[in-house]
Amino acid sequence: MHEMSIALAVVGQVEEAAAHAGGVTAVTSVRLQVGELAGVVPDALSFCFELACAGTVLEGAELVAEPVPGRARCEPCADEWAVGMPPQLCCPLCGEATAELLSGRELQIVSVRWEDGPAHTREPISEEC
Repeated sequence: MHEMSIALAVVGQVEEAAAHAGGVTAVTSVRLQVGELAGVVPDALSFCFELACAGTVLEGAELVAEPVPGRARCEPCADEWAVGMPPQLCCPLCGEATAELLSGRELQIVSVRWEDGPAHTREPISEEC
């Protein structure tokens, strides 16, 4: 289950950002973009995230996973389409198999909300998981 390694990486990056900010008493939420083609099972990631947060400044934090649909563009005819699952990588307009993926592979922290006295939000943490 690679969702556990993803959850541990997210927790580690957020802990590092919180330590760098100083005075963070609790992380209340972490927002992730999760691409449709990233191979991540959202329920499994949520479960693993909760386990990975135990005993850290993130304990009890909410994980908000924003799905990013997969989209592709055909280079020869410039048509764009939702690739879906399983992914349709041949152009539905001209049939060419020269698709360029535009989105759907994302897996990154978009924002973190924490408490350090008054509510504070840090957006974004630029490293990808």
